[in-house]
Amino acid sequence: MFTKNTLLISTLLISSALFTNAISATSQVTQQLKSVTLDVQNMTCAMCKITIRKALEKVAGVKNATVDFNKKTVTIQFEPKRTSVQELIKATTNVGYPASVHTNKTH
Repeated sequence: MFTKNTLLISTLLISSALFTNAISATSQVTQQLKSVTLDVQNMTCAMCKITIRKALEKVAGVKNATVDFNKKTVTIQFEPKRTSVQELIKATTNVGYPASVHTNKTH
């Protein structure tokens, strides 16, 4: 027969195992993400920023898209197994904002 303490310990052990598995799965997903920054053309207003972000969020595998209107860039976190930089560029271009991979300009 189980006592209250036995049931409590069993519940805690199961919860701990589930939590550990969730942390492990989250870590694996984070390790699989890649980040790229694109230079974006034709950004002239605040609506451009929204249009670009929404277009990128529709691409399978995109986890986050952060548009910087002042720098005319967008930084995207994505799963390289589900999409590519070329697909991200295609998504922005298709909504009127051609893009290219950002390079640090030193001059």
